[in-house]
Amino acid sequence: MHSMDALFKALSDETRRQLLDRLRQRDGQTLTELEAALGMTRFGVMKHLKVLEAASLVVTHKAGRFKYHYLNAAPLQSAVDRWIEPLTRQPLTRVILDLKAELERTFAVENIKPDFILETFIRTTPEKLWEALTSAELSRRYNIRGTEIHGQFETGGKYEHRTSDGKVMVSGEIFVADRCKRLEMSFLPSWFGPDLKPSRIVYEITPLDEVTKLTILHYGIPEGHEGLKGAWAQIASSLKSLLETGEGLHFFAERG
Repeated sequence: MHSMDALFKALSDETRRQLLDRLRQRDGQTLTELEAALGMTRFGVMKHLKVLEAASLVVTHKAGRFKYHYLNAAPLQSAVDRWIEPLTRQPLTRVILDLKAELERTFAVENIKPDFILETFIRTTPEKLWEALTSAELSRRYNIRGTEIHGQFETGGKYEHRTSDGKVMVSGEIFVADRCKRLEMSFLPSWFGPDLKPSRIVYEITPLDEVTKLTILHYGIPEGHEGLKGAWAQIASSLKSLLETGEGLHFFAERG
């Protein structure tokens, strides 16, 4: 689990900041790609990546024969929430959900590289985390614009994100619903054209002693729409706040 000490130690080195910049520009790079970009030895890059992983600033995902590295925004978002968010209290303005991905429903995510990964550690149980991900009342308290999630959270079911007046903002199908372990579903925003095919999101839930690790993976994010990563970081941070303190972040969820 990351700590503030590990976070600031990781950020104190210029080379590690350059690695994060490389991943911010293009997520999901291999060790070989990062080595070539920095002009360092393989051992040197591995050493710096190890420090970044210890701070949870970098997470990895293996697809096929390759291991990919991703910038994980959750620790940085936690630092922002701790010191900056209480001062600003501004509504979310940077969400861009222009998802024009074309993914087939039958693909196997185990062998495909995700476009985005976020990991966060929450002082809660897998059962309570699952409830927060699938409950209309709880999702309203941390979700974007206070939308509520409704659906049949079982394999083969369907779900919708609805506003307080009943408008459907996002809909999709449930591909995998392994209670308290894994939720995999399509993601189709309603405000785009009828020809849009859904992207795919995966929530992985892992118990770790007194905390639960939540990993969010998103497949099919189109190039040029990096705002979605910021949205995921704030959703995860607001969810963490709700489960640990009983209240989602002020700037993100509706009250009531």
